[in-house]
Amino acid sequence: CRAFNRWLSDRSSEAPERLKATALVAPHDPERAAAEAERAVRDGGHVAIVLPSNPVRGRPWYDAAYDPIWAAACELDVPVCFHGIQGAYQEHLGNRYLDGLMLMHAAAHPLEMMLAMGGLLTGGVFDRFPGLRAGFLECSAGWVPWWLWRLDEEQEKLGHADRVKLARRPSEYFAEHCFVAVEPDEAGLDRVIDALGDASWVISTDWPHDDSGYPHAMDTFLALPGLSDEARRKILWDNCARLYRIG
Repeated sequence: CRAFNRWLSDRSSEAPERLKATALVAPHDPERAAAEAERAVRDGGHVAIVLPSNPVRGRPWYDAAYDPIWAAACELDVPVCFHGIQGAYQEHLGNRYLDGLMLMHAAAHPLEMMLAMGGLLTGGVFDRFPGLRAGFLECSAGWVPWWLWRLDEEQEKLGHADRVKLARRPSEYFAEHCFVAVEPDEAGLDRVIDALGDASWVISTDWPHDDSGYPHAMDTFLALPGLSDEARRKILWDNCARLYRIG
């Protein structure tokens, strides 16, 4: 991770007004991950800490073992951004479907991200670290309204018996702390915004992967029906600037 982050700092320095590095860290050792995040942000100009969406070493994301990473993010004033892959050597839902790339890829990104988000929202992480910002990237957004409704409902019915007693509803933590990347061609995005407003969404084009919409991703996004100019501006810039503290 350190070698990659150093390379990425050098690469981004070629066009600092357009390229912002984000620091990949390995959560297998949270103390060392926090140290690398601090080095990358302070010395390399990175604007976020990047984590996988799937569990590592069997620890859910609300495990107190990760507290050094959350503490570092708050101290450095950078977000933690989760990004998934369709499979991993560690525990990963996609590994159930290694003989079906289409199903594996379709399910792995959003489902692992739902669980990562749910871990932070229900595990007391935002109570322990009220300054933490979290991004959930390249996972689409259509599932978010239902997932927040589901988590709120579970808290209402079962929260009294849970190990962690939350101070607020999961949906309230989401509104204050979380951002989700929408897809440029995401049908139904207008309904997501109708349900949850336009303040929690950023955008991902997935360039340069082979399933990216490049070079027409922005054209496709701007043509999505039902979005106001204000919502488009927030998704393309304002919300990104708030997430990464750039301006």
